[in-house]
Amino acid sequence: MSAFGLPARALAAQGNAATDEFFVFIHASGGWDVTLWADPRNEARGLVEPATTDNTDTAPLRLWVDAPGPGGAKTFAPVRPQGSNLAFGPAIGALAELHDRLCIVNGLAMNTVSHPDGVAFATTGRHLSGGRTVSSSLDAICASELGADKTFPVVSVQFPSAFVGGRLDRRAAPLMVADVGTISRLLFRAKLHSTDDDRAAVTALLSEEARSLAARSSVTGTLDGFALQAEGLGRMLEAGLQDVFVRGKLIQAHPEFNHRARFARQAAVNAAFAIEAMRRNVVRCVSFASVGFDTHTSNYRQHAATQQELFDLIAAFVRSLDGTPHPTRAGKKLSDHTHILVTSDFCRTPQINTAMGRDHYPNNSAMVISPRFRGNFSFGKTDPEQLLPAAVKAFQDGPRPIAPPDLLATFLFAFGISPRDHLRDGEVVPELLRSP
Repeated sequence: MSAFGLPARALAAQGNAATDEFFVFIHASGGWDVTLWADPRNEARGLVEPATTDNTDTAPLRLWVDAPGPGGAKTFAPVRPQGSNLAFGPAIGALAELHDRLCIVNGLAMNTVSHPDGVAFATTGRHLSGGRTVSSSLDAICASELGADKTFPVVSVQFPSAFVGGRLDRRAAPLMVADVGTISRLLFRAKLHSTDDDRAAVTALLSEEARSLAARSSVTGTLDGFALQAEGLGRMLEAGLQDVFVRGKLIQAHPEFNHRARFARQAAVNAAFAIEAMRRNVVRCVSFASVGFDTHTSNYRQHAATQQELFDLIAAFVRSLDGTPHPTRAGKKLSDHTHILVTSDFCRTPQINTAMGRDHYPNNSAMVISPRFRGNFSFGKTDPEQLLPAAVKAFQDGPRPIAPPDLLATFLFAFGISPRDHLRDGEVVPELLRSP
């Protein structure tokens, strides 16, 4: 038996052809109101003050259907798509149509109300220590284990990626940028004084020299790193590759994404980049953030619409994956081998504050869209009165709610990666996974 209570042989079985997989990690930056999508609450019960026509702008919400609310206001009727086991809040948008592919995790115990700590816990499974991230993020782990040979193992756009310690392959250190266009500008090479062949020759010479020095040095790791950098640069400068990072060309290539969205505009460009980079087989992981969810004040009125923008984008992204061939698997679509995890810092308080907003709350929900995770499925729960995480099963340390380390451990396990090699905490939750 493994440390996760599962047969060790199951770990190897889950790794079947994992090197052909792609990963997309999306972070809803700022903390979202889970009662508007994954864990709908439309009753004034306990501390819960539901979204109503008094505190929410319902006009942009396509799935808002009035239901009786407190104090004469109207709240929403939960969204229950035909044939779905799931109920959603009205902010779910176009993702409701893809309910059969959604694995929803509710009642994630965050144990924090700090933005930096919640971000770190959601993406690494560890709380901050002295304000510092102490563990690598999931995207860096997946890239190290499954894609360090790619030209860009991880491209991280405003995502809280972390590369910590010496356990990971250094080639998998996330390429962290504020905008994908930054990479295009960095890769630009004028041809006035040198040609592509000249640069290739110099790159080869530098790489050979670094390897030669490494063979005679007592610090081979550093010099090998120089060689890897030189070799990687050569691949990055291949003809036409920098076009993948040009914002205007990405927008033209993927008009199916809402590039005029109020908050998800940048995320739409990043989604377009993910499609193009995976189609060319030059990445393993793409990570990006979507902004606009921090609703302490009256901007809560637009919070549901902000969520709808993100979920509409994810739905369009999945459909685009459906229409894009896999670069190495004949007859397969990208969606057959692309795995999406969507997280946030934490959720918002169940009660409205005096500034007509919601504050930080130590509960959360997450979503996985992956052929290796169960679809049309929800796991985890919150209590009916205060929206706090509730015990969902007997883990090895006793009955408790699911927590981010459990979700991250399960995600790694699904691809044959030993969670214990990378995570201090967490237990695989087999209920979330499809049968091998």
